[in-house]
Amino acid sequence: MFEISERAQRYRDELLAFMDEHIYPAEAVYEAQMAESGDPHFQPPIVEELKTEAKKRELWNLFHPHAEWGPGLTNLEYAPLAEIMGRSAHLAPEATNCAAPDTGNMEVLTLFGTPEHKEQWLRPLLDGEIRSAFAMTEPAVASSDATNIQLRMERDGEDYVLNGRKWWTSNALHKNCKVLIVMGKTDPSAPTHRRQSMMVVPIDTPGVTVQRGLPVFGYQDREGHAEVSFENVRVPATALLAGEGDGFMISQARLGPGRIHHCMRAIGMAERALDLMIDRAQSRVTFGEPVANRANIQDWIAEARIEIDMARLLTLKAAYLMDTVGNKAARTEIAAIKVAAPNVALKVVDRAIQVHGGGGVSDDFPLASMYAHLRTLRLADGPDEVHKRSIAQWELRRRDPNWGKRA
Repeated sequence: MFEISERAQRYRDELLAFMDEHIYPAEAVYEAQMAESGDPHFQPPIVEELKTEAKKRELWNLFHPHAEWGPGLTNLEYAPLAEIMGRSAHLAPEATNCAAPDTGNMEVLTLFGTPEHKEQWLRPLLDGEIRSAFAMTEPAVASSDATNIQLRMERDGEDYVLNGRKWWTSNALHKNCKVLIVMGKTDPSAPTHRRQSMMVVPIDTPGVTVQRGLPVFGYQDREGHAEVSFENVRVPATALLAGEGDGFMISQARLGPGRIHHCMRAIGMAERALDLMIDRAQSRVTFGEPVANRANIQDWIAEARIEIDMARLLTLKAAYLMDTVGNKAARTEIAAIKVAAPNVALKVVDRAIQVHGGGGVSDDFPLASMYAHLRTLRLADGPDEVHKRSIAQWELRRRDPNWGKRA
């Protein structure tokens, strides 16, 4: 069922060569350029060089399901490619123009943008000339329930006026970020899931202020996770995506593919962490023999292989269902992998850190930053608990369609 297609195999072979010949050797250059700049949000020249090389190899916009804008790969075809990119998550996705949150934003603009949106924002995003951010989460409310959001979008003649505050607006501190997709409340009196709308807001619009970049376990990620205030931000009514009240619908359309992409990359991180764990265990000697000879280390290695492969199969199943019956019908599998993949990867990385000893928590190895990223992924695009709650409700209703609907 999950056999890789001929065209996906071609891309896989090309991508593996690109990783070996360019991405992995560039990691040290990237770190050196970042350190020399002294700016946590610096755009290192090596990234632009990698983008040029990826374009030349036609390893570009691989995520985009619409053939007009990319190769038109299915989710099942893209899955092994995203996994490969996840092995160097801070370089490979951006180098191939497959980085979040741009991927989700590009799909939103493709599906719901006006011709003007596509010309002004989608085209330069697809060309890798600019970056974007997605502003949904808010500091004052539990944003795992998207109906809680409070940022107001009030109609004023031919404009909307935005007031509120967002945070964890990933990518807003990237040097090339030019546009935000903002979710807010247009009609507080409408039915619960029709109160929200989404708008395209240039980041330099008067009243938009990036207050700070939020650190993640002490890391200031290069793209930044910004707290952003909106004070009387005036945008034309043409900034609206789809229609007024369509914000929740758009968010669901956006988050399904975004979640599976995250999970694919998480599996790639886990595979690289397993390789690092094995190499370290084989090369370090304690009490007269390699660490790899210890029974508990061999258990960890075996369990990692079993758990990674299980998570991969569940991810591929979700991708297959998204392609064949649609995102809504695949919602259980999408929710399940969003719980399973980051947890499996986090467990593998944690054990790899343990095998590395003190080195594992340093910046000499990628494990500490992997851990921070994966632990955050258990919250991003909905925390584990929300996804498990959804799965449980669907299962209960499978046995009793009226469960939870009784008076």
